Amino acid sequence: MDNGADWLHVDVMDGHFVPNMTFGAPVVTCIRPFVDRPKTAWGRGTFDCHMMVAEPKIWVKELAKAGCDLYCFHYEAAISSTAAESATETSSEKTNPKELIRYIHKNKMQAGIAIKPDTPVNVLWDILENSNREEVPDMVLVMTVHPGFGGQKFMASELPKVTAIRDRYPDMNIEVDGGLGPGTIDQAADAGANVIVAGSAVFGSKNPAEVIHKLREAVNTRRGKNDLETNLQHKRTHLKLTNRL
Repeated sequence: MDNGADWLHVDVMDGHFVPNMTFGAPVVTCIRPFVDRPKTAWGRGTFDCHMMVAEPKIWVKELAKAGCDLYCFHYEAAISSTAAESATETSSEKTNPKELIRYIHKNKMQAGIAIKPDTPVNVLWDILENSNREEVPDMVLVMTVHPGFGGQKFMASELPKVTAIRDRYPDMNIEVDGGLGPGTIDQAADAGANVIVAGSAVFGSKNPAEVIHKLREAVNTRRGKNDLETNLQHKRTHLKLTNRL
């Protein structure tokens, strides 16, 4: 954060939705005191929790208590998971993206919805065009790698999804995650992304602040400083985050 990042992107993996397992609410609780809570929506210090979990609803309350500001779940998980509200509960009812977004808002967090590379963008149209604003996400995340592993090659094939969302929803916050760095940021910015997650490009650099500046400048140049706020997220892998604190 001291190098100029706006948000902290926290990858939560359960070993089911993706093969890897990272951390959950207890670690978020531990790191929250080290980063001031944002004073406004989308403000500096936002904890963007990317929930790569098979049962996204059961962790909503726990992440809210831990200090999450933006709870971003996967569409693919939401259409196949239950309506249970905690890990100790069971439910025969199924949840769905709209209901889950409403539930996240009820728990005083912003809601994001993510799609994997294999998921077509048109699954989002019914969700985004909902007349009930409590069931509409605050952000869409388009994965530009397959979720679950860091250091993957950027998938430019996913950028038409970003463009399609931007064309339909000019004011939507659109996040891209995976393989972003100085060599790929121009493509993502041209497509319409305004929330950039960067991991390996930042942590592997001798000058993280310079990398962050370049990424932000690329988006600002295309979007305009007075357009949607450009949020540059400093993505930390679970090892680097733990070692740092």
